Amino acid sequence: MASVTRNLDSSWHLLSADATSANLKSAPGGLTKSEAARRLAEYGPNELQAAHRISPWTILIDQFRDVLIIILLIATALSAFFGHGIEAIAITVIVLFAVLLGFVQEYRAERAIEALRQMAAPTATVVRDGQQVEIPARELVPGDVVLLKTGDRIPADARLIEAVNLQVEEAALTGESVPVEKHTASLSGSDLALGDRRNMVYAGTAATYGRGRAVVVATGMNTEFGRIAQMLQTVAPGKTLLQENLDKVGHRLAQAALAIVGVIVAVGVLRGQPIIEMLVFGIALAVAVVPEALPAVVTISLAIGVQRMVKRNALVRRLPAVETLGRVSFICSDKTGTLTKGEMTARRIFVAGELLEVSGIGYEPQGKFSRNGSSIEPPDLARLLLKAAALASDTHIVHSEQDNRWRVQGDPTEGALVVAAAKAGLIKRELDAQFPRVNEIPFTSEAKRMTTLHATQEGVIAYAKGAPEIILDSCTRWMTAAGEVALDASAREKILDAARQMANDALRVLAVALKRDAMVENAEHAMTFLGLVGIIDPPRPEARTAIQNCEQAGIVPVMITGDHPLTARAVSRELGLLKKGRVITGAELDMLPDAEFERDVENIEVYARVSPTHKLRVVSALQNRGHVVAMTGDGVNDAPALKKADIGIAMGITGTDVTKEAAAMTLTDDNFASIVAAVEEGRGIFGNIKKYLMYLLSSNIGEIGLMAGSVLLGLPLPLSAVQILYVNLATDGLPALALSVDPPQPDLMRRKPLRPNTGILTRPVIALMVVGGLWSTGVNLSLFMWARGSGRSDAEAMTMTFVSLVLIQFFKAYSYRSDIHSIFSRPFANKWLNLAILWELVLLALIIYVPFLQGPFGTFGLPLVDWLIIAALAVTIVPVLELFKWMMRRGWLGKLD
Repeated sequence: MASVTRNLDSSWHLLSADATSANLKSAPGGLTKSEAARRLAEYGPNELQAAHRISPWTILIDQFRDVLIIILLIATALSAFFGHGIEAIAITVIVLFAVLLGFVQEYRAERAIEALRQMAAPTATVVRDGQQVEIPARELVPGDVVLLKTGDRIPADARLIEAVNLQVEEAALTGESVPVEKHTASLSGSDLALGDRRNMVYAGTAATYGRGRAVVVATGMNTEFGRIAQMLQTVAPGKTLLQENLDKVGHRLAQAALAIVGVIVAVGVLRGQPIIEMLVFGIALAVAVVPEALPAVVTISLAIGVQRMVKRNALVRRLPAVETLGRVSFICSDKTGTLTKGEMTARRIFVAGELLEVSGIGYEPQGKFSRNGSSIEPPDLARLLLKAAALASDTHIVHSEQDNRWRVQGDPTEGALVVAAAKAGLIKRELDAQFPRVNEIPFTSEAKRMTTLHATQEGVIAYAKGAPEIILDSCTRWMTAAGEVALDASAREKILDAARQMANDALRVLAVALKRDAMVENAEHAMTFLGLVGIIDPPRPEARTAIQNCEQAGIVPVMITGDHPLTARAVSRELGLLKKGRVITGAELDMLPDAEFERDVENIEVYARVSPTHKLRVVSALQNRGHVVAMTGDGVNDAPALKKADIGIAMGITGTDVTKEAAAMTLTDDNFASIVAAVEEGRGIFGNIKKYLMYLLSSNIGEIGLMAGSVLLGLPLPLSAVQILYVNLATDGLPALALSVDPPQPDLMRRKPLRPNTGILTRPVIALMVVGGLWSTGVNLSLFMWARGSGRSDAEAMTMTFVSLVLIQFFKAYSYRSDIHSIFSRPFANKWLNLAILWELVLLALIIYVPFLQGPFGTFGLPLVDWLIIAALAVTIVPVLELFKWMMRRGWLGKLD
């Protein structure tokens, strides 16, 4: 039996109910307790199994393997050994902050499987030994007969053998926006998508209406939920682009520090300098080369960006993912609840032979009626139609004061009818009180309609809603502008044409009719047709603008949904997402070889009826083509792709815990438009990290160049070890932190996204840093030589060089606010940088002129003439960098990245 079960685990929908029971050796009376126990031992418990778990200690230790962290720890130890206690403490705090932050992020990322476990049903009602019993869901086995009723969470994957008006909410698994009507008939097509397997129910979904009986075909990790759990376990999220870039920078800085400092120390010793003095000097220089504040600046940049994003309805769980947003080139978005409202809405009404439009989105009872684009008051016949539809519904809408949102209590499709009636001033609660229901003929999947009878002043009136062809067959008359007339063949065809047109536009169409002087026996005969209502889960009004903004920023939006292709095509066209690209289904995707799919993937704009495996394949294909991919979604079916994508984006309101745990970011308003704001923040953060690195590394080049030049020219050292450490503190300190909160450039969202292989330090950026560093080296070395040659003391010459170096770096801080734009474009827009420079100038003056500080820092009280000479030389860095940026903008120095 085990081999049969496992060979057919994906094809149970092809078999009849009897054949399914026979294959599983089950019976209407269920399994015996002994057989159930034997199968439980064979198949294991019906629960999701976690992969090998990484211990918290392992995660914590892994944080110390980062190259930059190792360099900083070495610098800390050396600083402490040679008595620089304050420096050592500051670096230690920075290291611990970065380590703890990384630990928290990775530890939380391991919780996705636990969220899946929590979605499983705790108990199940089964038939054992011919008796109905309630057992823990973990004890279910293949072959068990389970009973389902409204409100039950499906405990395992099962083949239906009985379905009475059964509807199941499968949005979390398939993306289907409305509950799915189930039946027991066998289906054809082994490649049917999960959403089309109407004779199956799946673990983790929920019964919203009716009742049923099903035989379990898969449990635990063999269920569709289990397959998603396996994918979550095997998908490696990998390092973010920012982490990879910072690792490269760390390696290069470590190599540069060791090589350059080693050479300078060796040359100094060979020239007769004391070994201890040169060793202390070398350590100070090494500390200056290593950007101790880099983790802090990056963390602060990301943290501040996260706070700004929270205000724009985006919550980031993994800080480095913020920067990845700025590189996104493809957004693979789920349809239901992301691009659409996730709330069924009546959009069109066909009444008395004419078509009316209804505005408004979702369940909020606000909207207007229009004819041919002109607003109108709802006609009497339209009001009669909506009154009938609302009375023939069991659903109510309620307003939540807690989050100021409208919700439906009941069926979403009925909710759309009740909301449409409310827009016409017909309140469901008031209608029920005015026209009390006295009887009803409930909806069944066979009858495809629901009829209710109400007491009115005109007697008992029956109102019916259902499938257009079913309702039409019950009608002999219809309402027109001229009154109630006979329903002839031409009128029937006109109504059916209107229904087909609505269906072609992906609207779910319901017909509404009434019968006066009705009794239950004749209520559904000789009725009067009132009209049609077209319902859809509508696109979010702001999503179209967001898509346009994405395209302007060089980002390609793609729809990936488990919904029907017709619906996906209509919604994507209305959003402006579907233009010249293709629409492809999951079944068609299965037929494409990997090589052919990767070749065509950039030209496919809409994917419909897809499974979690398909979503993973799409993300992987785009990544293989060199794209940075964001995946948005809210259902369990999205979780593996969210984890695989460069950045996964979950929905905060409608999203499941599984997707939130697998994703790097959550939209608190479920709004696709918030992604655009997040991308802008991501680009701004990446830009600020680049500004900091340009400023810092260019300053380091100037410092090392100055020291190396003096050694090679046989000059005395132009700076003391303490002065080098102070310059390092001044440049790595407040000015650098101020650059981490620099306002974004105005053209940020008009640039194309960076390519994945484009690092922070591109050729133009490196060239700009080198130019600034070399100019600083030349100016300061020349100043030092001139000052000594002019008869000034070594202390005065060193102080002039020290001050010149600091001032040049302050000018660089303003110049490096952009690697493209001029310093004179909004030069003082960063108020924090202005304050930081002002504060550093005050400290510099104190170091030079306060007597008890002059000794430790080896400074000399400079006269005014020295300040004028220093300022005149330091400011020359500005025109040099401006000229270089001007040449870059003209393309004379190569293509800008």
